[in-house]
Amino acid sequence: MFFRNSETSLVEVKEEVSREKVSLPWIQVAPDSPYFITEEGKPWTPIGQNDAVTWPEFAGLFRRKDMGAVEDHLAYLVAHGVTCLRFMLEYCQTENRYIERPAGKFQPNMVRLWDDLFSLCEKHGLRILLTPYDTFWMWIRWKHHPYNRAQGGPCKSRSKWLLCPDTLKAIKGRLTFAAERWGGSGALFAWDIWNEIHPAHAGNSTDTFYAFVNELSSHLREIETRLYGRSHLQTISLFGPILQEHPNVADVIFRHPQLDFATTHFYDAKTINHPKDTVASAICTGTLVREAIEHIQKPKPFFDSEHGPIHAFKDLHRTLPEPFDDEYFRHIQWAHLASGGAGGGMRWPNRHPHVLTPGMRVAQQNMAKFLPYINWVNFKRRNLNHEIQVSSLNFAVFGCGDAQQVLVWLLRKDKLKNGLVVKPAHPDKVEVTIPGLEAGHYAVYFWDTVTGTELKQERVENKIAGCLFLEGVEVGTDVALAVVKMN
Repeated sequence: MFFRNSETSLVEVKEEVSREKVSLPWIQVAPDSPYFITEEGKPWTPIGQNDAVTWPEFAGLFRRKDMGAVEDHLAYLVAHGVTCLRFMLEYCQTENRYIERPAGKFQPNMVRLWDDLFSLCEKHGLRILLTPYDTFWMWIRWKHHPYNRAQGGPCKSRSKWLLCPDTLKAIKGRLTFAAERWGGSGALFAWDIWNEIHPAHAGNSTDTFYAFVNELSSHLREIETRLYGRSHLQTISLFGPILQEHPNVADVIFRHPQLDFATTHFYDAKTINHPKDTVASAICTGTLVREAIEHIQKPKPFFDSEHGPIHAFKDLHRTLPEPFDDEYFRHIQWAHLASGGAGGGMRWPNRHPHVLTPGMRVAQQNMAKFLPYINWVNFKRRNLNHEIQVSSLNFAVFGCGDAQQVLVWLLRKDKLKNGLVVKPAHPDKVEVTIPGLEAGHYAVYFWDTVTGTELKQERVENKIAGCLFLEGVEVGTDVALAVVKMN
């Protein structure tokens, strides 16, 4: 079968691709909340992590070396509540996973890999957040990349990626090919059009960001709309600390009218990148989610699409001890969700081997089991990390809510040993004050994030609109609360 990339070349792909009716419904933004739904109107939450075609759990896809192991892994992910995988279309740390080589010639082995992965994800009900370029390794190993003019590609310098007209043409060509090949699949959650957009990609300037996003977004939507009558969701990711140096980037990342949801990467140097304990990183995550939501003027979903102990792993060559890393992961996940993010954020493994631990999978599963307590389709949340009050200074507070629903997570911060939270002999009893709720009767569900079990339910009445008081809330190390108005 021949596929024409509209702006590059003919590509011969040696195997037929199934054109059966798409089985998975597409993902949309809910019309009445900053969360996601399927086109059938059911809530959908991105629970997952970053993956790569060279990492151990997916290496068997290449040349179909071990398809059975990959399919078993996907089934394992689904059983642990995972709904979404973030992948880059190529991975440039090595020389044999380029999607184009030379520029404009799409490699049959990689095309078949992606055909297989989309087919397997459709079968198992998983979705992919797809970013077309691995800009991290593309930058580091630029002298080898097929887009480098020295390799016959379109671009003279990596500092011209967003400025070079020939490179823009090549980028559009890749997007066209991917949209024509896989854009009809419901397994495609969304496009992360450009991974970690950075001033260094544009001559150390942000001036072209808005136009660059507009150009690629419009092109991609035109292709998909022409082929499928609709388009998948779009975002652009950002290395979060860039906002401190270039605050104007917020206009693009959070407020560009053509981006359907916002994503950044949580790599705080003092806490997340090289954690000393499992609490400070959670508190930082809550702060970053609140700041992101404040940037978004028109409500839209937000989530962190990369985080992890990158400095500890990459620079210090240290893999965090598994018990520590499991708690660090779980705490960041709940801080993210409770603060108003969609899902628990997407970990970059930063471990050896480069995979998530079994404990992290259990944490994902336990979060997935909690999600049905909240009506996400109508949850017009605002961040309440500062507004919710707890009677003890021993706990950090994370929360979000509207007039009828609130999600709260309380985390002990006063007792640490070796960076981990120490479970006390007896739980503390605290009073929690939640603002902004309508008058009426509420169900309060108490959730153990470690075991993934409901601790108890209570029925309370808020007689006057305003603050709801919860007395005698028992907290050992942490507890999550779903507060939902009853009909």
